[in-house]
Order: sequence, then structure tokens, then C-alpha cells
Amino acid sequence: MTSSFVENLMASVIARNPQEPEFHQAVREVAESVEMVIAREPQLARSKVLDRLVEPERQIMFRVPWVDDRGEVQINRGFRIEFSSAIGPYKGGLRFHPSVYLGIIKFLGFEQIFKNALTTTPIGGGKGGSDFNPKGKSDDEVMRFCQSFMSELFRHIGPDTDVPAGDIGVGGREIGFMFGQYKRLTNTFTGVLTGKGLGWGGSLARTQATGYGLVYFVTRMLQDRGTDWKGKRVVVSGSGNVAIYAAQKAQQLGAKVIAVSDSNGYIVDEAGIKVETVQRIKEVERGRIREYADEHASAKYVEDWQGIWSIPCDIALPSATQNEIDEEAAEKLVANKCIAVGEGANMPSTPEAIKVFQDNGVSFGPAKAANAGGVATSALEMAQNSMRINWTFEEVDRRLKMIMDAVYDQCTSAAEAYGAKGDLVSGANIAGFLKVARAMMAQGVV
Repeated sequence: MTSSFVENLMASVIARNPQEPEFHQAVREVAESVEMVIAREPQLARSKVLDRLVEPERQIMFRVPWVDDRGEVQINRGFRIEFSSAIGPYKGGLRFHPSVYLGIIKFLGFEQIFKNALTTTPIGGGKGGSDFNPKGKSDDEVMRFCQSFMSELFRHIGPDTDVPAGDIGVGGREIGFMFGQYKRLTNTFTGVLTGKGLGWGGSLARTQATGYGLVYFVTRMLQDRGTDWKGKRVVVSGSGNVAIYAAQKAQQLGAKVIAVSDSNGYIVDEAGIKVETVQRIKEVERGRIREYADEHASAKYVEDWQGIWSIPCDIALPSATQNEIDEEAAEKLVANKCIAVGEGANMPSTPEAIKVFQDNGVSFGPAKAANAGGVATSALEMAQNSMRINWTFEEVDRRLKMIMDAVYDQCTSAAEAYGAKGDLVSGANIAGFLKVARAMMAQGVV
């Protein structure tokens, strides 16, 4: 097995999926990691397991017509990519954002296969969404869009088939509207969506899970360096669900979170970010992060969201969007003595940035492992729905921490077993791939 294996695979992927660079990037990272696995287990090559994995089991694209508050008809595109059901029903979020197109959904869905496998829960990989932008829309407009979106999507999902959740642009409001329409169309009350409200099938700690899980994973990274969160300066990009609760948990563990951002700019508060203010502005008022500086004299707002990585910090938690840390930003973090980076968003570091971190001894937690807490707790919500019970916040949080410890242990063990000790990127890819590949081998060519 030589690098020609990777190049041949990539040539095929690019030819069959042109102009989808995010998907190509995700596939290449996995292929380069698991090449050594396939070399050691040639039956995986004969059965073309990876060749099958890069081709989704099902790709669904559909029209979403809806009427805005002015009575004008609007048309968006809807997507659902059901990538792999080898170890369980498809599971992955729905993203509503103008940047959404087929390639973004495929990159996210492909990543989801391995992330979900690492959680130790029986869930496959999928992803979906729309180029609809909920920002600036009224609740009635969002409701009408969500009902139209679900009027097609409901045909393809179910509690034992495909269980979507939220992602960028899809929070409790959107999940509620979609769940109501699904229930109306199917006349069933099932756990078909996760991230539901607590009064109608949701799970305690689900809102906090991705951010908390990220911090639990980075805790293990820090322990391996002989340190912890106490007194560490932390920069968190984003100010959505993941960023807010990662900041909250990091502060609970003794860190000082000094910066957060949104798509316009970032705030620096050397006194320590007041998470409750960010939470109110972003989750209740649906405002912009610059408003934080109007309330806190110790804070400064800078209208350049990418500049957040020039702030000296010990720990960086990129939790906004894909490829937000490039090589230049990574070099700034290294120069400022950053010791650990944990990815809260999906693929927020470019391959060049990751190499900078690894070459300079920065502990690096890749997204498919470090941010797996959200989907893991979605699986716990599915379990509670199936049993018609509700666990306490403490019980869900305890299970979440156990899962994140297990994710970390799988990554480190797989990396060491295949000669890449300490490389959590390779470890995550290898551990996730092996679980899915062995299930595929057992089930035949399907």
C-alpha cells in the first residue's frame, strides 16, 4: 500500500463530486489516516470499504417553497444526505444557512460517520439542511419555512431510520416547528428529532452537551500535559450554543475566558467574559456580539472576526465554522504560547494549520472527537424517548463525561496501535473507521 491508494481514491472522489472542496478535504484527511489500517488488513481493500463509505447511501435534494410576511413566495433548497447506517440509524444535524450547498452537507455527513462511531452509541452518519437564512426572519416566517421543509423531509426520516437534530441556524424554535409538522403528517409522537423541548421529549443537558463535552475532552489533553484549566487564558470563537457552554464549563473549572466572537467581529474582556450576558444577547435577544461591549466597560469590540486568533491565550477553542483557523492564524497561536486547541466546530482548522500545531507540540483535539458530546447526548435523548423516561441533568452529564473519556481513550489507543502515538487526528479517524468497517464487512456488500 503506497500513497497511490490515497491519490487514486481522491481522483475518483473529485471526479464524481466536482467543486465540493470541503468534502474533498474531509475525505483526504480520513484516507491519509486509515491508509495504514487498510495496508495491515487487506480484506478491507478487497471489499472496497472506504470506496463504499465515500459514496452516500442516499442523497436527497428537494424544493422548499414558502410564503414570507409580505405574501411573496420564496424558494429554497433542502438537503438530506444519509451516509452510513452500518452501526445504527442515520444521525446528524440540520443546518440552515445561506452557505449551505450539497458539498457542505456531504462534508458534514462524512465527518458524522466517524464521530458517531466514536461515541460508543449505535448511530450512523447523516446530515442535512437548507440555504434558508433564519436571521432577520419573523417567527411566522421561520414556522412556514420549517413546515414546508418537513413536508418533504418526513418521508425519509423516522426514529429507527434517520434522526436529525439541530446545527447552525437550527435551535429549539426550528426543532419545535419541524417536530410539530412531522407529528401532524404522521400522526405519531416519536423521538424522530433530537434537541426537543424538555416538556415534549427533550433531554436535560442536551443544550450544554457539545460545549461541555469539548471541555471534558480537552481536560484529558491537558492532563496528559500534566496540567489543568486553572488560571488558563482561553479564547473561544463563536457565540452560539457550543461556544457559550464551552466557555461556561471552562470557567467552572477555573479558566479565564477572555474572548468570543460572531460573524462580524469579536470582543475581548480581560476581566473575563460574562457568559450570562453573551447567553442573553445571543439566545434571548438574538442580537450581535458587539452589544456585549455596550454593557461591560472592561470589554473591547473589534470588527474582524478572524483577528480573534491574534489574542495571546493558553487554550483555543474554535467553535464557529469550518476552516476558520488557517496556517497564519495557527502560527500566531503558536507564537503566543498556546498549548492546546480543541475543535468545537466541524473542521475549523485547515490541514496546514493542523500541521503547524502538531509540529510545534500543541495538543490538538480534532472535531470528530472533541465535539462529539452533542451527538452523543442526542443518542441519550433517543434512548430516553424509546424508554419513555427522563434522566436527571446530573445523570446525563455523568454519562456524557463517561462517553468523552471513552472517545479520548479510543483515539489515543488507536493512534498508538498504528504507530502514531499522540496524534489524535489519526487516532480518531482510525478508531471510527475500524468500528464502521467491521460492521460493513459483517453485513456484506450492501
